[in-house]
Amino acid sequence: MTSSDRSLFADHAWLPDGWHRNVLLQWDAHGMLTEVRTDSAAPAGVARAAGPIAPGMPNLHSHAFQRAMAGLTEYRANAVDSFWSWRDLMYRFAAKISPDGLAAIAQWLYIEMLKAGYTSVCEFHYVHHQADGERYPQRAELAARVVDAASSTGIGITMLPVLYQFSGFGAKPPRDDQRRFINTPDELLELLAQLQQTHPEHHALRYGVAPHSLRAVSDASLRELLGGLDTMLPGAPVHIHIAEQTAEVDACIETEGARPVRWLLDRFDVDARWCLVHATHVDADETAALAKSGAVAGLCLTTEANLGDGIFPAVDYLDAHGRFGIGSDSHIGVDWRAELRLLEYGQRLLRRQRNVLASADAPQVADRLFAAALEGGARATGRRVGTLEVGARADWQVFDADHPSIADHPPHTWLAGAVFCEHGETPVRDVYAGGAKVVDNRRHRDEARAYAQYRAALAELLA
Repeated sequence: MTSSDRSLFADHAWLPDGWHRNVLLQWDAHGMLTEVRTDSAAPAGVARAAGPIAPGMPNLHSHAFQRAMAGLTEYRANAVDSFWSWRDLMYRFAAKISPDGLAAIAQWLYIEMLKAGYTSVCEFHYVHHQADGERYPQRAELAARVVDAASSTGIGITMLPVLYQFSGFGAKPPRDDQRRFINTPDELLELLAQLQQTHPEHHALRYGVAPHSLRAVSDASLRELLGGLDTMLPGAPVHIHIAEQTAEVDACIETEGARPVRWLLDRFDVDARWCLVHATHVDADETAALAKSGAVAGLCLTTEANLGDGIFPAVDYLDAHGRFGIGSDSHIGVDWRAELRLLEYGQRLLRRQRNVLASADAPQVADRLFAAALEGGARATGRRVGTLEVGARADWQVFDADHPSIADHPPHTWLAGAVFCEHGETPVRDVYAGGAKVVDNRRHRDEARAYAQYRAALAELLA
């Protein structure tokens, strides 16, 4: 491969300080950017992007298998339908997942992510065991299938094996329908060690851990998990579900004497390696403290709306310089534009104002949210992504210059058009991951085969 095969010229590119003209990108054989040159002449023999380019968006929260559930739980089976009744349906679905089925679902999901402009994913992986709860001969069988699915599509992945021990606060014994999830800290660390051995980390693969939630671990087991992680992978990412539901907050207060986020911040060294997923129900004190910690709030707006979780206090959190990223979580939608749109629209509905999350320094609300989600999402991955800078992975999305959302618009409105306008097909035309063009004119290089396998897996699950 020649240097011109690892180069791309763009008439416009979104760099850390905004849009620039005539940008030349070059990368090495490992898919890492080695040059980002602005105001450059177009070199002979170098490919030209089909439209303006922007960094690929990190997706900081994913449960891959749940993509196959999308649309199957939109009915009321109880007098009151809630997160908890949805969870019962999800458990029944998870009980039927096979290794081949999980691999096919994850592969198709990651293709959908790439087509939407996501180029990295944090996989919060908690289905570990066979349907009867017995361990697979290879303890990391299912996690390895997901890592392989990511590799085959081209998306970068941070694999986060989940520690799930208890069914509720106070170390309640696990339910029978949670048997595929359950590990001790030692068992979870053994699983992680096996993954490292068979699938070593590289530029597109990072490992961390995910204590599922405060209701699913104890103080002691969380300390044991983090101690083992720091011996194995110092500084690796730590993600946790927290304060998603008011019932969870109430139970934590009753059992532990504190609200969930306050409890965690008081007892553990929560810093930039942490991602607190959802954190929907935080009071003013927790909001300020979470922002000060440097941790990332993992917002999953389409899922949170679908499950009726609530609305995150985004105005106060951003005013306190808090960091956030976005995830597609249960995957009822797979589109970073929809996540950012709903983040802003939720605040508009709450406050009955427009452009709520803009600021004096960033009056273009889409630009502010896009930049913040890139930075926070990259931090949550533990990888150098989410930016077009030397040393970062060569990940970006190419917008269609002729798409109605941006065609003939001035550059400073392009992201607003992409996020807040709907004109049929996505404005994301091409996607590069690690310098490889994995999506070309809205088609993934392996789309037909992967979709056929996904349909076969879905048919088996629904039989």
